[in-house]
Amino acid sequence: MPLWQESLVLLVVAVVLAVVLKTFFVQAFYIPSESMEPGLVKDDRILVQKVSHWRGSPQRGDVVVFEDPGGWLPTDEVPGPGNPVTEVLTRVGLMPSGGHLVKRVIGVAGDTIVCCDDNGDLQVNGVAIDESGYVRDDPDSPCNGPMPASKCNWTAGPVPVGHVFVMGDNRANSADSSQKLCLPDVTDCVPGREFVPDDLVVGKVFALVWPLSRFGGVTGAGSTFDEVPAGTS
Repeated sequence: MPLWQESLVLLVVAVVLAVVLKTFFVQAFYIPSESMEPGLVKDDRILVQKVSHWRGSPQRGDVVVFEDPGGWLPTDEVPGPGNPVTEVLTRVGLMPSGGHLVKRVIGVAGDTIVCCDDNGDLQVNGVAIDESGYVRDDPDSPCNGPMPASKCNWTAGPVPVGHVFVMGDNRANSADSSQKLCLPDVTDCVPGREFVPDDLVVGKVFALVWPLSRFGGVTGAGSTFDEVPAGTS
């Protein structure tokens, strides 16, 4: 086989493999904001695995990537049109994708989340959660769930079946489920918009690949929720 034909075959095979990997197994993304600090920083490159979600819904503590349910992404975080080469490489999975959100799952179907107890900790189904291992310390906030409107007094749930309640680790700077809650004095809010459908979840973050100085695995915080009982069905 001539060299040009061999090169073309190898290129086609590489593209097909990339598309298969992106569709079913692993996909690259970048962090669009500061909402997951300190663990994940804006413009970090991450890998998301999709295998764990083949057999069920996301679990409490998972760091997940999901499609925008509608109006969650600020305008400055929505990627604009790139050049044709970048567009193609992104579509086949050879470059990180944008236009998605990265948050931590706090509540799953049936859970009720309350902000906050006397220590400033979130409660899930009546159990206080020690989130000191991943939440950014904010000395200006008396609790770990300041949204909405920087108040530490809200309740969410029960989470509908087939949905999750998500929050960023940087609670003072995260457009997450808590920010979408309907406040008592707001009349034009649509209840339920705070929950993310499971089918919009792309997968679970498992690796930080760039910058190389912080290269390593990204683990969830499932053990943090070990004492939380199942929610209402």
